[in-house]
Amino acid sequence: MRVAVYPNDHRPPHVHVIGHGCEADFILDRIASSVVLRENYGFAARELARIAKALAANLAVLLSAWESVHGIR
Repeated sequence: MRVAVYPNDHRPPHVHVIGHGCEADFILDRIASSVVLRENYGFAARELARIAKALAANLAVLLSAWESVHGIR
């Protein structure tokens, strides 16, 4: 799977997870120190839970990447 931050994207900070013919968007919530599923196109619930757990474990890195791509610092 691939996690992407698109440069011409919008707030709130979020990532796109793409793989296995599916895609999901997760909001990166700095205040709650969590990720929140925003949209899902094809991933099963079990897979979404696994993805969310992996993203949450890397939240600081993902937020830093999102801010870097969007010129926030």
